[in-house]
Amino acid sequence: MLMTVMPLTALGLALGFLLGGAERLLRVPRDELEEELLKMLPGSQCGQCGYIGCAGAAQALAKGEAPLTLCPPGGRAVAQALAERLGVEMNLADMPDDVPRVAQVLEHLCIGCTRCFKVCPTDAVMGAAKQLHQVFGDACTACGKCQAICPTEAIQLTPVAPSLLTWGWERPLATREV
Repeated sequence: MLMTVMPLTALGLALGFLLGGAERLLRVPRDELEEELLKMLPGSQCGQCGYIGCAGAAQALAKGEAPLTLCPPGGRAVAQALAERLGVEMNLADMPDDVPRVAQVLEHLCIGCTRCFKVCPTDAVMGAAKQLHQVFGDACTACGKCQAICPTEAIQLTPVAPSLLTWGWERPLATREV
């Protein structure tokens, strides 16, 4: 048994050192600004911004090729954080401050065509062919892709009902930003 274990251990150690050395020699340098911007974005990979995933959006923001208001799921809060990090002054009065929304399936209209969960970037829609579909509210980013592709208009974006997880204090009128 020792004759079997020793060569495999030696092979594992040799390959581990080889991979470690290759990682150091072939490392691609990453832009620190891109990494910071990527951490600020929601990470839902929904594609609403027009880029493939949040990494593409962060890269475009770092190069100055994209507007700071590119992330609809992030809303004003993400746009403000991006502006502060990049040191850019911006007016957020034109940006809509929508309440959080989530997709909802209308049971009487759903025919189970499976188009909605094929386009969902976060796998928030669950269902099977010719079965009623449901949406996981915690995973839904309200991107609207499922709503746009639904042939029977059985999906609508509804505001998230206030709960202990979503409710927050309203700021007094005197301290609100215009």
